[in-house]
Amino acid sequence: MRMESMKVAVIGAGILGAGVGWHLSRHGAKVIFIDAAQPGEGVTDWSFSWVNASNKTARKSYFDLNVAGMAEHRQLARTIGADTWWYPSGHLRWTDDPAAEAKLLKTAELLARWDYRVEVRTGAEVRRHLEPALTMPVEVPAVFYPDEAWVHGRHLVGRLVGQAVASGAEHRFGTAVRDLGTGAGGGVRTVTLSDGSRLDADIVVNAAGPSAAHVAGLLSRHLPMRHEPGVVTRISCARVPIQHVMHAPHLELRPDGDASMLLHSREVDALIDTGEDPAQLARLLHESARHVVPELRDSRIVKTRVSNRPIPADGYPSVGAVPAVPGYFEAVSHSGITLGPVLGRLLASEILTGKRDEMLADFRPERFSR
Repeated sequence: MRMESMKVAVIGAGILGAGVGWHLSRHGAKVIFIDAAQPGEGVTDWSFSWVNASNKTARKSYFDLNVAGMAEHRQLARTIGADTWWYPSGHLRWTDDPAAEAKLLKTAELLARWDYRVEVRTGAEVRRHLEPALTMPVEVPAVFYPDEAWVHGRHLVGRLVGQAVASGAEHRFGTAVRDLGTGAGGGVRTVTLSDGSRLDADIVVNAAGPSAAHVAGLLSRHLPMRHEPGVVTRISCARVPIQHVMHAPHLELRPDGDASMLLHSREVDALIDTGEDPAQLARLLHESARHVVPELRDSRIVKTRVSNRPIPADGYPSVGAVPAVPGYFEAVSHSGITLGPVLGRLLASEILTGKRDEMLADFRPERFSR
């Protein structure tokens, strides 16, 4: 099939869908983005958006994939411009728990052996050279990863989708997928939308994030997903007093623009399923932030969102063709911000050429068909 005649429906206009659609449109495929909301306004806009591989050491192949994701971001910034979405400021991490501290330092040693740039500094050095606004003990060890970054996901998605549309891609935003139709041989042929319209498609990419299992189910495919909600709060302040992505004790925080910051905590996430009011969760996050950064005493909570993370059951991405359903591909992953650009490129290449990249060998969708 000639590229210019290939019709690809990309379900989900978050970071993964935007990445694969952008690459496909650049190579001449006829792309149509489908999303029940607007581009980048779902989980992409309400994740911690930390680009890293230091937190991905459980499996070497997954670490390597995330390192490739970091490199892909740097290349993408050179290609489309970095202005409002790419912030390669580095990442700082410390803890107040001795066992967690030992684990942190052991991980740093492992990463150094894997040629990943890491620096260990004292609290005093951090305050003197990196983050003077922090409260932290002078002797506590802190690990600094200079090559890590944060991303404004909604801005990046907007840029990628906008460029794809300028190249001829179409979109149906504010419209959900109601059904997927198959033809002879069981391959995907049509996409029916909630407004009653029906689209022809040679290829369907399931990049639907938290709704990916539902989309897969329209083709009688079982895609097991975790239930792992997270709460993220944005606060406003007259001046953002920090420069880096940080994992402080009991809190994750980062800049989110010139007068905004983003807060998250795994400990606070654990309270979600207890029925705790999201407003109270936001207050807990805000209180922790003001303890870590006293200059935030006059900051205020702007908005809070609880979102379910799109994590396949084993914790790793599901990316590539599903052999049982010709023409159907999956792009479902936590760490979508780190992995979106590289998975978009690899999956687009697989769709266009039929060749399977070895980097995705451990993350193929067919492992869930056994």
